[in-house]
This record gives sequence, structure tokens and C-alpha cells, in this order.
Amino acid sequence: MKYQLGDTVLIMHSNEEGRIVDFINEKMAMVEVRGVKFPVHFDQIDFPYFKRFSEKKLVPAKKEKKYIDDVKREKYVPVEKVVDGVWLTMLPVFANDEFGDELVDRLKIHLVNRTTQPYHFTYLLNLAGKNNFELKNVILPFQDFYIHDMDFENVNDSPAFEFEFSLTEPSKKKAEYFESILKLKPKQLFNKIQEIKEKNQPTFSFNIFKEYPDKVVPDYVDTSKLSAKGYKVYNAKEARQHLEAARSVVDLHAEKLTDEWQKMDNFEILTLQLKTFEKFYDLAIAHVQPSLTVVHGLGSGKLKDEIHEILKTKREVKSFVNQYDSRFGYGATEIFFQY
Repeated sequence: MKYQLGDTVLIMHSNEEGRIVDFINEKMAMVEVRGVKFPVHFDQIDFPYFKRFSEKKLVPAKKEKKYIDDVKREKYVPVEKVVDGVWLTMLPVFANDEFGDELVDRLKIHLVNRTTQPYHFTYLLNLAGKNNFELKNVILPFQDFYIHDMDFENVNDSPAFEFEFSLTEPSKKKAEYFESILKLKPKQLFNKIQEIKEKNQPTFSFNIFKEYPDKVVPDYVDTSKLSAKGYKVYNAKEARQHLEAARSVVDLHAEKLTDEWQKMDNFEILTLQLKTFEKFYDLAIAHVQPSLTVVHGLGSGKLKDEIHEILKTKREVKSFVNQYDSRFGYGATEIFFQY
């Protein structure tokens, strides 16, 4: 290899000198310039010896005398830092397979804070619905925080990157915490990697938030006016006893939901079935049921697939299973809740 750790190199596009602190792969290195670390391709750096030699003259020119009145004071031009939020940044690390083809081996995951505010953060990586990696720390203003490496093969496990942020110095005007979940599909990552290869860029990023949110102040509701108009107003502690009764089994067959089902098209029937499912799902949660069985039948499987996609987004769902049941065969899904 042309370079070694600790070598001083010239960044050709900025004409600055830096030091190699790490090798990312056979074509890229991590370089530090004045305390800032960033990745570069080998074709973007060179040894600085020719530059130093060419700047030195063999016969030094005769220096002209300068007087204090002739010396112009240099003006300091500060470099303005861009404030555009907090980002999840990924750096693909490439490796060659046995045929010499360049493939992505892993992704280096970074959290980048391009704001003026430090934050406490909790990071959680979910793979195939299971916790894979967790980290709690503090990220400073304009800091690039390396979190961990993720094997590229894990992109097929529906990776979900969960974050919770809070201010290091709480403010009465700001929210106590901010949560964000970034779910990525393999196609998204492949497109991003192809894009940075075409643009010869080392990383790609996803925005988590632009600005930390303000505190939401709940509007006060004068319940006396509602009572005067005939509305029933309950104490929040007694709300559950006034709810519609929940069910442990919900049958979503169209003929069970309406007498007019034969006059409805497929889309109208599916819409009614999903609304009914959402209704009894919410009631099950409100009544703190341990489980709920949804009878969707076999058919084309469209209703089952729609329900399963909805369940994947619900935080209260611990697990769900579509297995043989003596009552419904394979035409039902059993949902288990967590509180």
C-alpha cells in the first residue's frame, strides 16, 4: 500500500495538509485536518513533498524592507457553520469478492449534529423486529459521532433505527424529549449507494429532525359548556367503564359486518373491514386486553396482508401469529399485546 498510518498527506482539492488516522478500505482513508476527521479517496490525496519543494526557491530573493506603516492587517474571515439539523449518516465500506467484484461489506453508522445545541440521545437498532444494538450518550454541537458498524447483509432484516433525544439543559419552552424511527428498505439503500458512487461521494445521510420541537401546550377545555349542551362528560379515571365492550374475537367477514355487503365493491368491503379492525384493536388496548383474535378468512389474502402490515407499525403489539386454529383453520391471526 502506498500510504501508512500517520503519513502526512496533501488534500489536493483544498491544498491543505493532514494526517492519515485510519484506513477504511483499499481505496479510502480517514484523514485528520486541524482536528477534523473525514473520509477521502486515495486519488484525492498525495504526498506533500513536491508541493513543499516547488514552493522553495533555490536562490532566495532579496527581501525588501517593510515598515510598520506598510504592513496591512489581515482580516479574519470566519467560516460559517451550516445549521441544518441532526442527521443519520452511513459510510459504505467496500471489499472485493473472490471474483474481484467490489461489494459493500458493511456500513459505518454515524450520528451528525449540525445544530448549536447538545443533546442526550438513546439509539436502538432493530433487526427483524428484535433489538440488536443499543447506545446512550451525549452528542455535542457540530459533532460527528461514530456509533457502530452494521453488516450489509442485515439490510434484508428490515432495519429500524430508533432515536430518543432530550436537551442536556431542559427548557420550559421545549419538549421533554423527541422520538424518531427511521425504517429503511433494501431498495432505498441500494439506490443511495449507487448515487454516491456516481457522484464520487463517501457517505449518504437521512435527516432525523431540522429543529428540536417546542413544547406542546394542551388547550384547556371548559367542560361545563359541554355539559350544558347535553354532552356526557366523564372523569378521565372513569373513562374505561364508559367505553364500548371489547371483544376477544372479531370476525371481519363482510356478511358479519353489514346486511348490504352484496351491494358493495371489493374496495368498499375492504375499507369497512379495516375500519372495524381498527375500532376493536383500539378497544382492546383501552381495556388492556392481553390478546385479540382477528378472523379474516383465507380468500385472496389481501385483508390478512393489510392487517399484518398495520400490526408491524403498532408499538403495543408484542407479537402476532397466523397459525392453524381448530375454530378458524388458517383464517385468523392472534395478536399478543405488551403494556
